[in-house]
Amino acid sequence: MGAGKRHHHGEQHGSPRIRDTAAHEFHIFSLGARRSAFACRNGAADGICIIRHCIGNSGVAVLPDLCRAGTNAVIRRNSGSIWLTGGIAADPRRKGGADMVSLAAEHLTVTYPECEKPVLRDVTFEIPNGSFAVLCGATGCGKSTLLHMCKRELMPLCSRSGAVYFEGKPIDGAEAPCFAGEIGFVMQHPEQQIVTDRVFHELAFGLENAGTPPEIMRRRIAEIASYFGMESWLERDPATLSGGQKQLLNLASVMILQPKLLLLDEPTAQLDPIAAADFLTTLHRLNRDFSVTVLIAEHRLGEVIPLSDRMLLMENGTITQQGEPKALLTHIPRDQDLPEDMPAAVQLHRGFGMEGMCPLSVREARTEIMPQLPNRIRRLPEPEPRQRTEHAIECSHIYFRYTRSGRDILRDLSFTVETGMLYCMIGGNGAGKSTVLSALAGINRCYAGTLKIFGKRIQDYKGRSLHQECVTLLPQDVQTVFLHNTGAEELAEIDRSYAETLADFPFALAPLLTQHPYDLSGGQQQILALAKVMLTKPRLLLLDEPTKGLDGASKRILAGVLHGLQEKGITILMVTHDIEFAAEYADCCGFLSQGELVSADSPMRFFAANTFYTTAASRISRGYYENTVTVGQVLRLAAENGWGKPGGGEQRC
Repeated sequence: MGAGKRHHHGEQHGSPRIRDTAAHEFHIFSLGARRSAFACRNGAADGICIIRHCIGNSGVAVLPDLCRAGTNAVIRRNSGSIWLTGGIAADPRRKGGADMVSLAAEHLTVTYPECEKPVLRDVTFEIPNGSFAVLCGATGCGKSTLLHMCKRELMPLCSRSGAVYFEGKPIDGAEAPCFAGEIGFVMQHPEQQIVTDRVFHELAFGLENAGTPPEIMRRRIAEIASYFGMESWLERDPATLSGGQKQLLNLASVMILQPKLLLLDEPTAQLDPIAAADFLTTLHRLNRDFSVTVLIAEHRLGEVIPLSDRMLLMENGTITQQGEPKALLTHIPRDQDLPEDMPAAVQLHRGFGMEGMCPLSVREARTEIMPQLPNRIRRLPEPEPRQRTEHAIECSHIYFRYTRSGRDILRDLSFTVETGMLYCMIGGNGAGKSTVLSALAGINRCYAGTLKIFGKRIQDYKGRSLHQECVTLLPQDVQTVFLHNTGAEELAEIDRSYAETLADFPFALAPLLTQHPYDLSGGQQQILALAKVMLTKPRLLLLDEPTKGLDGASKRILAGVLHGLQEKGITILMVTHDIEFAAEYADCCGFLSQGELVSADSPMRFFAANTFYTTAASRISRGYYENTVTVGQVLRLAAENGWGKPGGGEQRC
């Protein structure tokens, strides 16, 4: 069997079988173009083994209990190596018993109308029943399209070849059964899935449409409300819920139909770190307690990958790698690029060039990585403070409420932002962050306090002068800024010579210009909306969650765009749940809680002082190093302590 050869259904491997008393049975599946992987059925293999001398120089990973597919192959141990012969590939349509494949795709290719390039190309994968699988990939690589192709009711208008199977049956076609209740889907935007005006009605909506008898409906609603901890807000209007509660409601509304397969498209994109962690914990509990198969597309990989037992890496519309996360990430060559939003533990393991299995979680990194590092020097020098400039924003003791009898959303809020600064404001869902931006944009008027923009009271800007002279807001729901049928028309609305104005814009706009904005992925919509607001040439740019839907590489490019604006003297106030981005790129970070700013400082001091709202790198290095809050800072301080030099690993205190 040649290294790098893919295994296709029915292809027989004819090399002579090697048998001995220690032979074990393994199953075969594709791990990508450069290697193949084999999963032990009977658990006899210990950990991860590498076939170092199979055929040629390429190694083959042996991944225990990874895939329950295919015909047996016989292997044996010999002088520390493992030799393989025999076996044929898995059939994605196979079903039955504990070895059932829940979801599979076979040579799926999808092309949107009027597009020459397919968005999905020869996608083949399988997800065993009861798995928790995470789908990773760059912005616009086809993750959302693939998820929608797995649920017939959400399939986009497109030309396609290949097939998708659920429990061995094709999910579309004239003979396909109805899987509406068996395949659940949770969307990225919580508001887009809520259809009623009461939480209780939202839970009942799917059951009513399925014709569920009233007595069964009452029992299921009571059960699901108790399981999800929703009893106290069953009678509330969903519009009054926090982002985390809305997404939990969407998950409960899907789970009340008792699906076997759950598809989720970046469900935590608009949640704060605490709410996101709670949501993912609940999702993992559903997978563990009820064996619900989960396939989740997510950029928040630091939280998701440690919970998953299967990972699919997607690139340019095709699945390039798939397997058990720890084994897959351990054996991917170090010269091969990984998505930049991989967990901090993975980044540190690869950054330090460490051997052994790759840790995935904060706990594993603290026990497996940090004890090896020298820490005689425990602190990095503080960054030099910015040269003080005039204030772009002066907010003094402001109060705001949406109704006369309602509660204060902003109360006694005071803060300043200097001209040319990138200021990141973080806090929980419902803390009032978006309300701050709408007040600064003149959309909401505060009933008390003073708010100045570039030294001028906001009420002194008459008519549209505030927006014409200085302020542009990019809202959290970027779809609200799209008014036309193509990306090109959106940009031309602001500046007909947009191609010249955006000549230095580092994101690839060409693929977005001919498509309807609503047909773009969430990350692509974010990029197009950012390009549109930049054409207004603001002095003060207000951004509400601009990194949602973006992969790590796109976030790095976005940071370059923002720093370029700063060099032109443009001030940026950014509301974000992306604390990793804030720690890496902000000049100042502030924490908003219940309408008040409770702390503000440089990112290094801010996140080093926080316990819960802090970065994974800070949690990993805490107790070993005192003020390292990014992966780069941990790598740098270890190097300053002598890591990688002879004797460097012994300098511990």
